[in-house]
Amino acid sequence: MQRHGFPGGSVALRIRATGSVFLVAHLVFVAWYTLRPLDVPWVLPPNLRPFDGIRADLALGWPAAVMALGGSLALLAPLGVLLPMAGGRLAVSPLASLLRTTAAAALLSLGIELLQTGVPGQLVDVDSLLLNTLGVALVHLALVPAGRARLRRRSEPGTREDLPRDEPAQGRTPTIPRVGIAP
Repeated sequence: MQRHGFPGGSVALRIRATGSVFLVAHLVFVAWYTLRPLDVPWVLPPNLRPFDGIRADLALGWPAAVMALGGSLALLAPLGVLLPMAGGRLAVSPLASLLRTTAAAALLSLGIELLQTGVPGQLVDVDSLLLNTLGVALVHLALVPAGRARLRRRSEPGTREDLPRDEPAQGRTPTIPRVGIAP
């Protein structure tokens, strides 16, 4: 059944609306978390050399490294699912979706890092840009292709899940509108 010009129209519209709401909520949280001024006695210099911060975190030991690196991986990771949800497409190339989502996340992370240059107490770190983007890509690879495949199967015409619960498997009986005969 086609609604709104594409297969699974109502499913895609609900996914798009839900994804958009959660995407805005997550971006508001990320903006608050990353762009609020911090009251610190000193500020470290910005890290502009890739992997220096990761090496420094690993030198602190595994518990501290997991906390620091895991936090950077997890900060934007929900975008790996929320960006495709807000797009609402069910039939799309997995590679194109991954590239589009990863590029959007990298640009967003770059924007956050550039905005942090003017926020007191926030540290600009190129490694957080890399880790944020990697987190988005990993979540996208883990969840989006399987979720889209499941939703495509669910929205195909003729499947049991597509039909309302109170109707038989054959579907609705077609009706013909009655038109009166002119005198």
